Parts: sequence; C-alpha cells; structure tokens
Amino acid sequence: MDRKLFALTLSAFASASVFAQQQSTVEIYGVMDGGVSHTSGLRGGSSKQLVSGIMDGSRLGFKGTEDLGGGWKALFLLENRIELDQGNVSNRAPSGSQTPDRLNQASLVLTGQSAGVQAALQPAVTGVSNLIGSQIGVNSTTNNFWDRQAYLGLVTPWGAVLAGRQYTPAYEVSAIFDTLGTQSGLALGQVASFPPTVDIRLSNTVAYRAQKGPWSGSLMVAPGEGSTTSGSFFGGNFVYKGDAFSMGVGYNQRENELGEKSLTSLLVGASLKVGTGTVYGALGSVKDDHPSGLSTIPTVLTPSVGAGPAALVHSAFIQAMKQDAKIGHIGYKFIKGPHTVYVATSAYADDRPANADVLSYGAAYTYSFSKRTDVNLVAVRFDNKGLGQAAPGQAGSLGGVTASAGKDSTGLSLGLRHRF
Repeated sequence: MDRKLFALTLSAFASASVFAQQQSTVEIYGVMDGGVSHTSGLRGGSSKQLVSGIMDGSRLGFKGTEDLGGGWKALFLLENRIELDQGNVSNRAPSGSQTPDRLNQASLVLTGQSAGVQAALQPAVTGVSNLIGSQIGVNSTTNNFWDRQAYLGLVTPWGAVLAGRQYTPAYEVSAIFDTLGTQSGLALGQVASFPPTVDIRLSNTVAYRAQKGPWSGSLMVAPGEGSTTSGSFFGGNFVYKGDAFSMGVGYNQRENELGEKSLTSLLVGASLKVGTGTVYGALGSVKDDHPSGLSTIPTVLTPSVGAGPAALVHSAFIQAMKQDAKIGHIGYKFIKGPHTVYVATSAYADDRPANADVLSYGAAYTYSFSKRTDVNLVAVRFDNKGLGQAAPGQAGSLGGVTASAGKDSTGLSLGLRHRF
C-alpha cells in the first residue's frame, strides 16, 4: 500500500535520501483505530467509553532499508504507540490498576495464616497489590516513546540479525495461529493476560531470522542488562506456511532479576483452509516458579511492618504470582468480498490452587470500505471459574478485572480503523 508523508520537511528529507541513494527507502506508516465499547461486570460497575485500539493498537512507525549489494541489506524500524482517545502513549484497563481478589485480599494472599495476622497485614498486601497493578499493560508501563518496537538489523544471504526491542518468538507463533491475529478482546492473549503467559516484546534483544521457501525460523537472546523486571532470555520458533496448511512451534524462557528460571512458554499452532475460510488452532503450556519483579518487596515493607512480616508477605506473593497453566484456542475466519467474519473460543486452564480458569467465546465482523479503512463490530463473553476475574479488553488494552472472583463479563465494541 502507498505510504503518506504528512510533513513537508519529512517528505523533502525522504526525497533527498532516495535521490542520494537510489536503493534506499524510508517509509512512514501507521494505524488509527478507535471506537466505543461497553464492558459489563467490572469492579465499580459497567464501563462505557471511547477507546483506542479495538482491532489494532494505534501506532506511528518509521522503517527503512538500504540495499548494500550482494544480497546484503541494512534495515531499521521504530514504532510508537498512540492512544487515540487522549493523544498520549499510556493506556489503562477499564478497571484501572486494580488487581484480582487473589492479589489484593489478605485472606486469599496469606492463606494458612490466622484471621488476626491477615487483618494486621492487609495494608501491606494492599501496598504490594497497588505496585503490581501499576505495571499492568499491553506494552511496558514506563511510557517509552518507542515502546512497541525499535530495532536495527543487517540482512545477509544466510539470514538476518536484528538488535533492539522486538516481538518474542513464542508470541509470534501465538499471533500467527490466533484466528483474530491478536485483534480485539476475542484474541487468545486476552484470557491469559495477567500475569502474562507469554512475553509480547522484550528490550535489549538480539535475534537471528532465516527463511527458505515456506519455512522460517528465529532465535532470540537477551542478556537482561541488570533489569529489575527481567533477567536473561532465550527463545526460538519454527514455522511452515503453505497455501492450504500451516504449522509452527515457539518457545520462550526468561530468568527473573535474581537469575532464577522464570516465565517459560511453549506454543504450538496450526491452520487449515476449509471451504472459503480457514480454521485456526493453538495450544500452549505456561510455567513460572520464580516470578520476576518481586525481590524488592522485603526492602519496601520492612520499615513499616518489620522483617518477619515482610518476609511472610513476600513469600505469599511469590506463591500467588506463580504460573502453571495450559492455554488453548480454536476458531474460524471467513472472508467474502468486503466482509470478514471471525468466530473463536479461547481457554486458560489454571493448575494452581487458585484455579483461576477463564473461557472466552464470541464473534467479530469487519466490513472493508477499502484496503485501508474498515468498520468493526466485536462481541465477546468471558466466563470465569474459581478465582478467575478476567474481563475482555481490546487489541490495544486489557479488560481489567471483574467485580469479584468467578464473576463473568461481556464486551461489545464498535470501531473504525484506518491504515496509512
């Protein structure tokens, strides 16, 4: 599709660049996606609001390549998230930074302790819960300008090497074999978003990518660089894309800030053309025995509650944030002319004592006015079991939490999307 340069100075700069280097390109692209949504069952009541990113997160990006000859190319990409409703780079779920009951009620966090101990330490539990809630988001919560992607790379005859902030290998597989392609609250990732079952993007990564015909694969590593929220990382994927059948597998493994094995995600997926549409399916396992970002809890709490109680709360939150689950997805996508219909269901099966199971199901419809502009309608239902409290969000934001454990939620969205 054509790309529009919306600033005269940038247009002049690009023209000058192309004139000086005939085999170089610089493109500006983006997505503007916004509309209205209604989400029921939330803590604090139903939410009606103007939202950004119903089908795709709104964004502005810059990318370029330079042909170096002999099969070699240099490339770069910078991508910034935009919240269309407020014009900023930060988003919040309809329920804000609230966390599930299993992370903010001392009676659920400090299981096995007396009612007196639970009541005495409720303020400490609330403080830690608020800190965790402040970090909930689709992207990082540090509001970095280039928060979506930012990388530089070199393409060779034997593959490409990329360095910077990038999508992880397991997430790429989940996106390929998600019927919605990560679009809307009906996408696979929405039922398993907190704690996240798969790292979407990571900073400080180096990746090797190769493709030959319908086969492609990648390897990614990250040293961690002393981060307080994640340690070193390793991941890889392998994908086959055919005309009628595709399949793939992706694996991520991350260490926490103490160097302990933390979030590990394994995803397998496949798609098959059936009639005039395509069936998609994905299965995954998630394990995290040493959650990241919790090592500072004793330091924060000790001055107010003492070393012993601080250690007790710390241990309880480690248990509460551990993951041991299976995720699954199946759906069908049908396209006829300007009409696209999606039906899908996804499940998060929690094997922890919390048993916070979530099942989503629903449908989405897209009518394309052109290759660039479409209107979208999404209806999705979340059924929560045990201590599950998930609510449907959008492609650009999470749905937050329902009013209480086990309460269900319904999301309805109508939006307009334009790509440039």
